[in-house]
Amino acid sequence: MNAKPEQISWHERARALEFRTQAFIGGRYLDAASGATFDSINPATGKLLARVASGDKEDINRAVTSARAAFRKGGWANLKPAKRKRIMLGFAELILKHSEELALLETLDMGKPISNSLKGDVPGAARCVQWYAEAIDKVYDEVAPTGPGALALITREPLGVVGAIVPWNYPLLMAAWKFAPVLASGNSFVLKPSEKSPLTALKVAELAVEAGIPPGVFNVVPGLGQTAGKALALHMDVDCIAFTGSTATGRMIMQYAGQSNLKRVSLECGGKSPNIVMADYPDLDKAATAAAHAIFDNQGEVCSAGSRLLLQEGIKDAVLEKVQAIARTMQPGDPLDAATLSGAIVDEAQMKRVLGYIEAGRNDGASIRFGGRRVREDSGGYFIEPTVFEGVKPTMAIAREEIFGPVLSAITFKTVDEAIEIANDVIYGLVSAIWTRDITTAHRVARALRAGTVYINCYDADDLTVPFGGVKQSGIGRDKSLHALEKYTELKTTWIDLS
Repeated sequence: MNAKPEQISWHERARALEFRTQAFIGGRYLDAASGATFDSINPATGKLLARVASGDKEDINRAVTSARAAFRKGGWANLKPAKRKRIMLGFAELILKHSEELALLETLDMGKPISNSLKGDVPGAARCVQWYAEAIDKVYDEVAPTGPGALALITREPLGVVGAIVPWNYPLLMAAWKFAPVLASGNSFVLKPSEKSPLTALKVAELAVEAGIPPGVFNVVPGLGQTAGKALALHMDVDCIAFTGSTATGRMIMQYAGQSNLKRVSLECGGKSPNIVMADYPDLDKAATAAAHAIFDNQGEVCSAGSRLLLQEGIKDAVLEKVQAIARTMQPGDPLDAATLSGAIVDEAQMKRVLGYIEAGRNDGASIRFGGRRVREDSGGYFIEPTVFEGVKPTMAIAREEIFGPVLSAITFKTVDEAIEIANDVIYGLVSAIWTRDITTAHRVARALRAGTVYINCYDADDLTVPFGGVKQSGIGRDKSLHALEKYTELKTTWIDLS
């Protein structure tokens, strides 16, 4: 980057931006076989950005065939680890080189603030590629302790063709969490981005080939979930399907895997994460600040959002006053303004869904302490102000169902046991948090919470070295860390008789 975000005229850049709108198969951009397209809408204005190729079963077939041919040829799968590492490091550098373009595509496509795209999403994707590139020549196979009469080798081999379906809330970063370990393991890849945010995926595929990844190894087929996504999950020549998105769609992905070739399935699905604040925690400013950002960052469109704030009796008003003060500073603004902290909801359908939950919360008897309205209607875009509910009962829909918007449900509790019961009493188990100065309480609650990640005295702490994923209906398997490599490799035992 040559300039700071606030020094760039993002609207001027947007007017000059060219969009890649065709599928990327076998190293080339191609129209959908049917010629069909779908509209990519700017959620900040409600206006058309581009018409994107709408792939279907035939396009998925072309992409999988290309990926399988590239895998069998071995130009990537059989490449020496050090060489594959160098290429992937070059790929990461190209992502950074094109960071302003990718950030602009991300913001125009799904509505998040440009500063978030530029400072978070794009460099985060590049770091992910770098991290897995560095891991390539540092992961060892095993020799089993079989005794002197035999040599048993335990090796990990690439699966072959991996398909991925990724969501619209962090389009490039969620894709990188898939394609970085997939490519590092030597597999070929077919990506189906969300139809709500396909533009960065279509650009980054071109950068992969420019970096030296052989044509056919990295393919992108934009299209609708019920056509392209379903075809990818049902394909008989796809060895693994990795998915991030809603729990409802995750269930269908599992069914498609069973109906086809029993392909391996990895799911990172929804969440309704509890953020528990105990009365003994001494820094309520810190807890409240974290609670506000846990639900209002990225317009609340975060699978791990702290959408349930569990407050021990006696501190509710003090914490919510602080949350409310922070919410006032996070009012939705123009996503292309570098000072904006909260952008647009991804599309009209999602906006209506969020507003529907707000209305349901009112009807169920919860009170809106702050927000609850659509704003900036004159822009033509889809903006909802941060919303805080109090008086929420654990049985209400707003306390049990994933809203995927800037809506916080505050629930009070008396005892630690009651907090644990409320926290666990949902179908989800992605992340959770406990704020307390008592180390015994911290460890006890962390052990009792059913979640893939438990934060203690923080929220949304993150590093590529730790795995991310959920339990219960929040998913199967883990992204990030070396554990992600396990999803995209197959264990093989080679037994050599030395007698």
